[in-house]
Amino acid sequence: MKTLDRHPMDLPVRGMNLLEIYRKMFLIRKVEEKVLELRKSDLITGSVHPCIGQESVPVGILASCDERDLVTATYRGHGWALAAGVPTPALLGEIMGKATGTNGGRAGSPYLSAPEFGFVGENSIVGAGLPIANGLAMGQLHKKNQGVVVTSFGDGATNQGSSHEALVFAIARNLPVIFVCENNAWSEMTPISETVPHVELWQRAANYGMNALKIDGADMPSLFAAGAAAVERARSGGGPTFLEVTVPRLLGHYNADIEHYRPSGDSKEHATRDPLPRLRELLKTKHGIDESALTILESEVISYVEESSAQSIAAPLPGAMDGIGEVASKYVREKIRPLPIDSEKVAYGLAINKGLDEILSHDPNALIFGEDVGTAGGVFGVTRNLRKKYGERCFDTPISEAAILGAAIGSSQNGLKPIVEIMWMDFLFVALDQLVNQASNVRYISNGKVTAPMVVRVQQGITPGSCAQHSQSMEAILAHIPGIKVGLPSNSHDAYQMLKAAVLDPDPVILIESRALYMNSDPVDFDAPIETLGGARISREGKDLAVITWGKTTAVVLRAAEEIKAEHGIDVCVVDLRWLNPLDEETIFEAVKSSNGKAIIVHEANVTGGFGAEISARISSRLFAELKAPVIRLGVPDSRIPASPVMQKALIPDVPKIVEAIRKLHAI
Repeated sequence: MKTLDRHPMDLPVRGMNLLEIYRKMFLIRKVEEKVLELRKSDLITGSVHPCIGQESVPVGILASCDERDLVTATYRGHGWALAAGVPTPALLGEIMGKATGTNGGRAGSPYLSAPEFGFVGENSIVGAGLPIANGLAMGQLHKKNQGVVVTSFGDGATNQGSSHEALVFAIARNLPVIFVCENNAWSEMTPISETVPHVELWQRAANYGMNALKIDGADMPSLFAAGAAAVERARSGGGPTFLEVTVPRLLGHYNADIEHYRPSGDSKEHATRDPLPRLRELLKTKHGIDESALTILESEVISYVEESSAQSIAAPLPGAMDGIGEVASKYVREKIRPLPIDSEKVAYGLAINKGLDEILSHDPNALIFGEDVGTAGGVFGVTRNLRKKYGERCFDTPISEAAILGAAIGSSQNGLKPIVEIMWMDFLFVALDQLVNQASNVRYISNGKVTAPMVVRVQQGITPGSCAQHSQSMEAILAHIPGIKVGLPSNSHDAYQMLKAAVLDPDPVILIESRALYMNSDPVDFDAPIETLGGARISREGKDLAVITWGKTTAVVLRAAEEIKAEHGIDVCVVDLRWLNPLDEETIFEAVKSSNGKAIIVHEANVTGGFGAEISARISSRLFAELKAPVIRLGVPDSRIPASPVMQKALIPDVPKIVEAIRKLHAI
C-alpha cells in the first residue's frame, strides 16, 4: 500500500536512529516555516496551524510503527503526515490548493489525508478523531495483523465529550489505540490550567483504568521509549495507552494569531523547551555527530523543501468543476417491484432481524453494535438472539453515541461493514458531528479513494406516552447532508429489502425505522432479488390527485385513500418515497402529472422545514405549468410533542385530516 515512489527524505523513520529522527524533525520544521512564508505571500489561502515546537512527537512515536499501522491527527497535523511518510510536494500542494495535492485541493491545510501512506488524515473538529481511531483499531483487530492506530490531539480536546466517550469505548473493547495528547498548555487561546485546574491530563485517562503516562516531548530517548512500549502493548493485546506529551507552543494558535492574550514570560519559557535544538545538542555531545555533518544534513533538507515548494508553486490548480462529484455513489434509477401479496406475513421488526441474521451469516466483515443490542437483543427486540449466534460480532457498547458512530466510521474505512443502532432518533443529536462533519466527508475529501460503507439504524416518531425528547421526526435534517443516504421503510418487506440494499452500498446509510411498526405484520418475499439502494414505489394507482409520503405515514395515507374512494369516489395515487436521499424525482413527477396535476405531501415531521417543503419546491419548479392547484403540505404543526395521547391526536396527520385535505384539494 505504501510502496509508492518517494524521495528518501519522505520515508518514515524506523527505530531509535537519533540522526534520522533529527533529519525528519528538521524537515517538518522547515516545511512549516515554508508554509508560513507561502501564507504571507498569499500563495496559501485560509488559516494554517503549524506544529513548530511539536515536531518531536510524531517522529518519536511513529518511529516504533510500521506499515501495518494507521495514523490520525488534528488540524495541526502536517508533522504527523510527514512523519507517516506523506511526500512533501503532495503535502505542500494540498495546503496550496493544487491539483497535485494529497486530496486534489479538497481538504486544504486542516483536513488533508493520504491513506495510501497510512495517514488516515487530519480532523479539524476538536476531539472528533478519537472515536474514529477506535473504529480503525477494530478493523486492525479484525485483520489479525497486530496493527495499531495512533491518534493525536491537543490538550483542549480532553475537554470534549467525544474524547471521553472514545477513551471509555477503547477500554471496553481493549483496542490497540495509542492516544497521544500533545499538551502545549494552550487550548487555542485559553490556558489548559484554567479549564483543568486540579488534575493532570494523563490522570483523567488513568482514572478510567487506561494505561497512561506523561512524557517530556523534548526528551527524545524517553519519548521514543514510551512510544515503543505503547506500540508493543497494543500489538500484544494489552489494549490502549494514553500518552500526555508536554511540548512548547512557540507560535500562536494559527498564522494570524498575534498572541495579545499571552504573557511575554510564558513565550520565553516555552522557547527554552524547543525540542529541535535540544536534540541537535544531544547528537553533538552524546553521540559524536560533529557540527559539519549536521550542517550538511540541514542544508540538504532545506534544499529539498525549496525544491518541493517550487514544484508545488508550479503545479496546476484544480479545475473549477473538480470540486463537484465523489459525494456519494451514483444513483441509477430502477423500477421498484410491487409489494408481495401472497407471501408469508412477518412482523416489521422480525423482518429486520432476519435481514441482520442473513447479513452476518454471509458477510464475515459485517458486525452489529450499539446500546443493548447484544445480550438484551435491543430495546425493541430487533437484534434478539444475534449475539448468541454470532458472539462478538454483535456486541453491546457504552451509552456513548459519539463513540458508536465514530467507531462505525473508522471500522468502515478499515475493512468492516458496521451496522450500528442508535436507540432513538432524538439521541442522534448527541453525536451529530460524526455524521455531519465526519461520515459525510469520507468519500468527498479522499476524492473517492476511501468510502465509509456503514449503516445506522434508528427509529423515530410519535407513539402514545412518548415525550418531546422521544418522538421527533428528523429525516429532513439528515437528508440535507450531502454524502449521507436516508431511507424510511414503511412495511416489513421494505424493511428487509432496504436493509440489505443499505449494507451493500459503499456509502453511509441511515435507515429510519418506526417503533410503531415493529409489531405490524405484512407479506415479505425473502426470496425476491435484493434491490439496489434508491427508488420510490407507487403504492396505489389513482387519477384524481397524488399523495406523496414515506415511513409510518404511508399506511395511514393508504387507509385515507381507500376511505375517500369509497365515500366520495375520489381516486388517489399514493407514492411511498422509501428513500429521501437519493430522491426518486421522476416517480414523483410522473405520479403528479398522471394525477391531474394535484399533489399533497404528508409526513409526521413538523411542517416548517420538513422534507415536504423540498418535494413541494421541486414539483413546483419542474411541473409549474402542469399544476392545477398549489402543492399542499400536511404534517405536524410547529409544536413540540406532548406525551398525552389525547394531545398527540390533535397534532398527528391521521386519516380524517388526510381525507379532509384530499377533499379540499380535489374541489379546486
